[in-house]
Amino acid sequence: MKGESLLTIRLARTGAKKKGSFRIVVAEHEHARDGRFVEILGHFNPRRNPPEWVVNRERVDYWLGRGARPSETVASFLKPKPLPQS
Repeated sequence: MKGESLLTIRLARTGAKKKGSFRIVVAEHEHARDGRFVEILGHFNPRRNPPEWVVNRERVDYWLGRGARPSETVASFLKPKPLPQS
């Protein structure tokens, strides 16, 4: 895998201490969590009620098609959620 850059779709932390929010970014696998990234795909704010999740699905599909791998957390957000039973 020498010379090959592995891309991941993952969360990058932003916000103040104890008041974190997250960006959904495409970054090279070797870069630090909050380091350099290729593109911002959306954001996640767990402090809102209910938690706010905004993502550009078209760009996520583009990067997945290019071989980017989502982290476990991002993959769980991308799965379709079942509708609540009434």
